[in-house]
Amino acid sequence: MNDISKQRLLTRLGCSFNDQSLFDLALTHRSCGAKNNERLEFLGDSILGFVIGEALYQKFPDAKEGQLSRLRSQLVKGETLAEIAREFELGDCLNLGEGEMKSGGFRRASILADAVEAIIGAVYMDQGMEAAKGRILNWYQPRLEGLVLADNPKDPKTELQEFLQARRAPLPEYDVISVAGDAHAQQFTVVCRTSLLKEPTQAQASSRRAAEKLAAAAALKALQG
Repeated sequence: MNDISKQRLLTRLGCSFNDQSLFDLALTHRSCGAKNNERLEFLGDSILGFVIGEALYQKFPDAKEGQLSRLRSQLVKGETLAEIAREFELGDCLNLGEGEMKSGGFRRASILADAVEAIIGAVYMDQGMEAAKGRILNWYQPRLEGLVLADNPKDPKTELQEFLQARRAPLPEYDVISVAGDAHAQQFTVVCRTSLLKEPTQAQASSRRAAEKLAAAAALKALQG
């Protein structure tokens, strides 16, 4: 990964490192050799579980242990981590061995998920717990805000689409109306338009996809309220 690609990824992640070698290591798959991201992944997995558990504890003060455990499992599972990696286009910057590169390892969900956990571990090693917690909560903001205490909560965009299809209404449309902030901390403002609402709903987040989810959740709330 060249320096330009590295800086672009750091900007998307909202990260900076005092020790750049930790970031390089976090992106290095075991197919590259003995010096890889597995130890950082182990560390990041533990930190992620704690931070998300604490966030859920604060968000749902009346939830039972089983409900909190199900929600945490949903948020820290490999599929969710791979989604986050794709939002940041992390796969393009992975350090992979020749075999993994040829087999499309940069698209493999398990490799992407492991790299996200490794980056969390690297941030912790470089700057401590508060920095790691801040990054996790920033990346998870739309997912945490859209959570409900259902056994199988769906993505707000999927739920909105199903709601509209059940009523034979056109699918929603999403548009970015503004991008503000410095390159390392951009904020996307998105509107969601549906024929069943007179006014579009609007939301802001650190990525387009995250803002779309928040706008969809707001539209659902308006339609169901």
